Amino acid sequence: MTVQTAMIDAESLYTVNAGGFSATADAFARDPKDGTLWFLSMVGAQTALKAIWGSMLKQPPEPAHLIRGVDGIAISGGYQRCVIPPTTIGTWTTKIQRLPSSGGWHALVFTRMAEYAFERDDFLLLAESEDAAPALHHRFLDRRSPLPLHRDWAEWLWKRGQRRKEIIRLDSQGIVAYRCSPDSEALREDLSMAVGMGALTLQQPEAADG
Repeated sequence: MTVQTAMIDAESLYTVNAGGFSATADAFARDPKDGTLWFLSMVGAQTALKAIWGSMLKQPPEPAHLIRGVDGIAISGGYQRCVIPPTTIGTWTTKIQRLPSSGGWHALVFTRMAEYAFERDDFLLLAESEDAAPALHHRFLDRRSPLPLHRDWAEWLWKRGQRRKEIIRLDSQGIVAYRCSPDSEALREDLSMAVGMGALTLQQPEAADG
């Protein structure tokens, strides 16, 4: 491995640090404006994983940071504060399991706002790619909207949400993440206008055979 390759590998890694413990963060979603952490996947010793998450859930929480680089070798400019959003307290789920190949442990930590059936208008969108986000957004939004939203409107709804600032992209690693805060009244007005102007069409039910 060359020095250049080693540097590239180090820059692609993150370390999460809290409560005096550290672990490797292989995926996360964070709002850079206020440092709020919305999703975290980390690998390390079981004791460290539990201690880190326990520290972040304390009220008030202990200082926590995401550090760009491997543990102890931070990349310049990659030291980021992170804190659990107050509005999500009580909604978090933690899944910890042993990694059979390495003997280490993996913790997946997420707010239930990322679950399709969670009973809250705001939701967290976690997608595998940018291309998959509009269809997933439509699925979540349709469940929460008092109006039926046809799947053919997915791209229009996605662009509208971004334009209205109802869809906010999060700084993320290992996953594509958006925080979504739909405004039902504004959506109703925009849909009515779009249908009236012909930008959206209302689908007619198919006639029954025979």
